[in-house]
Amino acid sequence: MSDLTSARAIAADVRSGRSSAVEVSKAAIDRVRILQPVLNALTHFDAEMTLAEAAAVDARIADGETLPLAGVPIVVKDTIWVAGRPITQGSRLFATSVPPEDAQAVRLLRQAGAIILGIGASSEFACKGVTTSPLHGVTRHPMDRSLTPGGSSGGPAVAVASDMAPLALGTDAGGSSRRPPAHVGIVGFKPSQDVIPYGLGYPEPFWNIQVIAPITRDVCDAALMFEVLANGPAVGILEPAAEDLQGLRIAFAPTLGLDAKVDEDVAATLDGAVRRFRRSGYDIVDAAPVWPAGTDPADAMPLQWAGLAALHGERWRRAPDDFDPDIGVQIEAGLRLTGVDVANALEASRRIREVMRSFLGKFDLVLSATTPCAAWPSSRLGPESIGGAPAGPRDHAAFTPQFNHAGLPAISIPCGSSAAGLPLGLQIGGGFGRDRTVLRVAAALERLLA
Repeated sequence: MSDLTSARAIAADVRSGRSSAVEVSKAAIDRVRILQPVLNALTHFDAEMTLAEAAAVDARIADGETLPLAGVPIVVKDTIWVAGRPITQGSRLFATSVPPEDAQAVRLLRQAGAIILGIGASSEFACKGVTTSPLHGVTRHPMDRSLTPGGSSGGPAVAVASDMAPLALGTDAGGSSRRPPAHVGIVGFKPSQDVIPYGLGYPEPFWNIQVIAPITRDVCDAALMFEVLANGPAVGILEPAAEDLQGLRIAFAPTLGLDAKVDEDVAATLDGAVRRFRRSGYDIVDAAPVWPAGTDPADAMPLQWAGLAALHGERWRRAPDDFDPDIGVQIEAGLRLTGVDVANALEASRRIREVMRSFLGKFDLVLSATTPCAAWPSSRLGPESIGGAPAGPRDHAAFTPQFNHAGLPAISIPCGSSAAGLPLGLQIGGGFGRDRTVLRVAAALERLLA
């Protein structure tokens, strides 16, 4: 985007008159026209709509408004309502759906001067760990087109990583806006539950664990976006984060205490990063949550299947060809569940919440891997192997859902590369409402890693 690399720099230049929202938008549009045919990151792109929004922002600046995101292009995930643009949830069922209003989060971004550049691709109903759908096809990794960026917020993550836009708005119900950023080398922030308003939108197959999530190039832009979205509704929820960063109690739990496989280069990269943090004065101890025997993060997955079955089971039975077959498998699983199965999954979710909240009552923060592996071929639901052992289709998502079930904030920042040169992520999690602490520490650690 011209020579500006951050939302902060773009907004400062537009506010000062050194640039205009229209000029910034034209540069972004040029990049989309080059990259979209290659990466398939967007499901909807209309240059005239974007330029009209940019002209309106320039008029607001001329009228004296001070806008924190003045002229900043943003990509919004294809599950979040944006008035006047097709929002399809990656599904043929909603192929022609155009919401009548913005989701509240989108409205707040527009009020701050952000400009909708396009709609970012998602897997169908945001329920798959790769970004593919029968409606929109395959979204490609910006470093290797044979690979997936992960999912479900793969389109927004790829748009930011490829410099189409400095900001994107994703959703996260189990890591959907942390794992794709980790795989493409950018930042994804999952806030505490209910801190960022969601607003009007489609019914979702999740049980109060999904949040709106900023996806950005660096932590400071994530913090800027978070403040725009959270300041009003979050009053009384968020702590001010006035701590001395060097005095925080930080735990290092690479696998969050779970018996989960991790690739060797992921483990080595994390260890190297933590050694650097310790040398810089951070008090980091090796400690992990203690899980009840037999605990498996997948124990709560039936809640998603039940949600899908409740929303779409009848249509699936009538017209299965309307669906992504991978989502059909989940719907069928949901239709087979008993009330006892759902109760057991709810209990698993409660147990995860209890363990994570208890652990983060003893520590201010916990550091872990975002994912146990780097990106894998887009033809597969997950990597063939992790840590030298065969991997299941959800093993790549081993360390992110815990924060959703616990309602806690967590961020993924880049922390190095795999043996093949692909990005890897460090996850930083904190206690409920301590979003600003997580962001401040993430910014400090990001600088050390740089």
